[in-house]
Amino acid sequence: MKKFFPISQPSITNKEIDYVTDAVSSTWVSSLGKYIDQFEKDFAEYCGSKYAVTTCNGTVAIHLALVALGIGEGDEVIIPDLTFIATANAVIYAGAKPVVCDIDPYNLCIDPNQIESLITSRTKAIIPVHLYGHPADMRHINQVAKKYGLFVIEDAAEAHGASIGDKKTGSWGHCATFSFYGNKNITTGEGGMITTDDESLYHELRLLRDHAMSKNKRYWHETLGFNYRMTNLQAALGCAQLERAEELTAQRKWIFETYQKYLIEEQFISLNRTNDWANNIYWIICAEIDGLNEKSREELMVSLKKSGVDSRPFFYPVSDMPYINQQIFTPICHRISERGINLPTYFDLTESDIEYISSTLKEKYKPFLKAQLTPNNPNH
Repeated sequence: MKKFFPISQPSITNKEIDYVTDAVSSTWVSSLGKYIDQFEKDFAEYCGSKYAVTTCNGTVAIHLALVALGIGEGDEVIIPDLTFIATANAVIYAGAKPVVCDIDPYNLCIDPNQIESLITSRTKAIIPVHLYGHPADMRHINQVAKKYGLFVIEDAAEAHGASIGDKKTGSWGHCATFSFYGNKNITTGEGGMITTDDESLYHELRLLRDHAMSKNKRYWHETLGFNYRMTNLQAALGCAQLERAEELTAQRKWIFETYQKYLIEEQFISLNRTNDWANNIYWIICAEIDGLNEKSREELMVSLKKSGVDSRPFFYPVSDMPYINQQIFTPICHRISERGINLPTYFDLTESDIEYISSTLKEKYKPFLKAQLTPNNPNH
């Protein structure tokens, strides 16, 4: 039987099994337990932030952060046009309006040089997304935010452990949000986290996460809250994964370097690019293929799957979603979105696996090249 390479799968060892078994055995299986406290403490330390608050997923982490910062009806929040839709949806959940910004063509994150032109009297925050494992240019973004008095919420769902210099994602904004979905470098199955250095914001996040229940009068609620809590079982898995963070991250780097080894000669394929100021954790391998459009990209992905290689398209522009009603056009985002695919990226891939995936891609993509195309590969 032909081997199938999924786009992603988690790395689960005896450590994870032991920790989760311990959590089950303790009978603390819901939103209280030692692993929740430990996971929050250890993750804050890992990111270099003072506080961390667990949530049930990464989407609600963004929503909770927005509400805790007082962002709501009539407000605007600037986000990149190339991101998973959760970034935009969370803004809408809060009653605010997402305003899309085009991306940097090199690192695919929000282009700081275009943010200022989108700021209005209604703008309250910027949500830079550390896309596909590469950090956004937080130094530049924070300068713009400070100039206009805006909040900065890092969407670090795909960038656990990425950094700018020695400073990790999760420690640059007023707060940062993470996802621990099963395909992330660190997973709890489902789950999320918010990190911050702001003590008052930390307490507000904890209050709102648990139905805004009074600390002094049980079942008394003076404001609207949410049930956004993580379980002790999930946190147990997270604690074990976090202890393996360096191992998991190092393997992603090796996977990228191995793909690069087998695809570097392909003049029409560009893999993940990294600015010299950034530490990329390669959440997923990105292949931009010159000459593809949305139709040919989908046909290529079908062809790859028939040969046992799963893949995913780059995110579609947020502004293209029918319910977003966005009038801003982002040419760079649209150009890159339609020619990008993600390749299998997970801990257990071997070099022979990556060699097969790479050779299959090289064989399958060439019929889709436009005859008039000339190479434009930043890797060469």
